[in-house]
Amino acid sequence: MNIQLSERIGEIVNKKVAVGGYLNATDFVTDIVLRANEFDNIKLNRLRKEVNKGLDEINIGEVVAFDLNDILKEEAVI
Repeated sequence: MNIQLSERIGEIVNKKVAVGGYLNATDFVTDIVLRANEFDNIKLNRLRKEVNKGLDEINIGEVVAFDLNDILKEEAVI
């Protein structure tokens, strides 16, 4: 796969390679993509935990009844 970077992004990549943190531009871009993927997975896992927490609360009866229309009306007044 080939990608085209803007001049500004290309300069950043070249600087990172030049200071010795990466062997080449491919290594740098690979690292960034893997880090972005890891970050997405962390966010997804956090969301899953919160959903499961909510489901657990529902299962043990820790729920509060509400009317979404009432909430929306209150927000419109503010």
